[in-house]
Amino acid sequence: MATQAISIGDIQQEERASWVPMIAIAVGQMIMSFNVASLPVAMGGMVASFGVPPTTVATGIVAYSMLVAGFVMLGAKLAQRFGAVQVFRGAVVLFLIAQIAMTFSPTASVMISAQALCGAAGAVIVPSLVALIAENYAGRQQATALGALGSARAAAGVLAFVVGGLLGTYIGWRPAFAILIVASAIAFALSFRLRPDRGRADVQIDLIGVALAASAIIFISFGFNNLNGWGVILATPNAPFDLLGVSPAPILIVLGIVLGQAFLMWTHRQQSAGKTPLLALEVIDSPEERCAVYALFAVVALEAALNFTVPLYIQIVQGRSPIATAIAMMPFNLTVFLSAMLIVNLYDKLTPRQIGRFGFGLCTVALLWLAFVVRNDWSEIPVLLGLVLFGIGQGSLVTLLFNVLVTASPKALAGDVGSLRGTTQNLAAAVGTAVAGALLVGLLSTIALGRIAASPVLTNELQSQVDLSNITFVSNDRLRSVLEGTSGTPQQVEEAVRVNTEARLRALKIGLLIMAGLALLAVIPAGRLPNYRPGEIPDDGATGERERSA
Repeated sequence: MATQAISIGDIQQEERASWVPMIAIAVGQMIMSFNVASLPVAMGGMVASFGVPPTTVATGIVAYSMLVAGFVMLGAKLAQRFGAVQVFRGAVVLFLIAQIAMTFSPTASVMISAQALCGAAGAVIVPSLVALIAENYAGRQQATALGALGSARAAAGVLAFVVGGLLGTYIGWRPAFAILIVASAIAFALSFRLRPDRGRADVQIDLIGVALAASAIIFISFGFNNLNGWGVILATPNAPFDLLGVSPAPILIVLGIVLGQAFLMWTHRQQSAGKTPLLALEVIDSPEERCAVYALFAVVALEAALNFTVPLYIQIVQGRSPIATAIAMMPFNLTVFLSAMLIVNLYDKLTPRQIGRFGFGLCTVALLWLAFVVRNDWSEIPVLLGLVLFGIGQGSLVTLLFNVLVTASPKALAGDVGSLRGTTQNLAAAVGTAVAGALLVGLLSTIALGRIAASPVLTNELQSQVDLSNITFVSNDRLRSVLEGTSGTPQQVEEAVRVNTEARLRALKIGLLIMAGLALLAVIPAGRLPNYRPGEIPDDGATGERERSA
């Protein structure tokens, strides 16, 4: 099959397309990204307002990501059935309502419910964005638009840390989410500049597929999110039930994986029968596309883990302000933003396989570097350097992998590509956040208990007065205030603070080393990305040529 070159006339025609519609699309992406990026920054304020542990705030992040991942395929079919523009507008209104509930939430339960509602809206917005880009732009201009979409996501992260940090430090965490009420109204108004599209009445919604996909993703996310509270293998007293002593968390994960396989089998059956499947299997029918999905999952999960780890350490462990979190994360977010936009300029010089391997290699080096240089001050130059290196790799990879998936499928499947991207990214964000929390708390508990048992100063009498069954990340000041209610001597209090400080730092270092190992493993799927050269990118439907060039 011959490839199709882009002529000068085509490029000139593409350049005449207005970028105004892209503003509406970018704002739609930014309101979602700003929302989820603001949660870690607001962690300290929410912990104080609601009187809950940091893992409860993480549950809000997981609830959002879980709902997006679980129902984004349904959102894609709704966009195809009723038109991407109309569905986008309705979802933006729903997102606005959710932000009103978020801004005025009186309890943590309301906050989590508001994030779940945001996730329901995001499940429709995510695939609509890809379909809108495919409708309004083509060729090289489309590649630029996809890069801009990735940059909008990163830019929203930067704004969330800056604006959320400033407001959280000097006013409170709620105004940061109130901004999204206005931003959602702006996105709704700008949506009338989008090229109108018509829905396809022939598109059927596979309700059984929706149930299987949503159940699989929710079980997996819920299982990972409760690994720490319910037990990794054996059930803890906090578990709602157990199966012969086994924790329900891993059972839910296994059940979710089984349901995921059932969804794929059902989808194959629907497609063979000539019916409309929930997800067009053409978007993942080649090894290169599947490896792009695996690689996208890996890099987003690593980003989510790092975005949870840094605010946790700065705000909860060090007891510093949200603005300190913003300053510490600023180099990372700025680097992600610039990399996501500028990587497009290398597409005619390097193959996706080369960029993918380099990106994960850079993430591995950055995480290894962080594990060895991190101390109790995230503002140190060596730590900032590690965050910048990770940001270069992460920003480049997200844009590249998204572009690989879009260019591998015809325009008619843009909504399915968007739903695949949304499912992958949000499931990865939920799993990455949940695993980071469970991993760090588990490491902290193991290290702290070992050092407490080995310390001759921390006597059994003192240990009996403190609940050691629920060790979590707390500041030294908070630990001192708890120990004041015991019979501990000043020497014992200082010894407990020393153990707490050393255990926290060691847990953080080991966690970063494990993340580095996962980044290194991700080089394997990156090595199966397309290996085409400049001028070899196939047109719609010419997937066979791409497979042979790999």
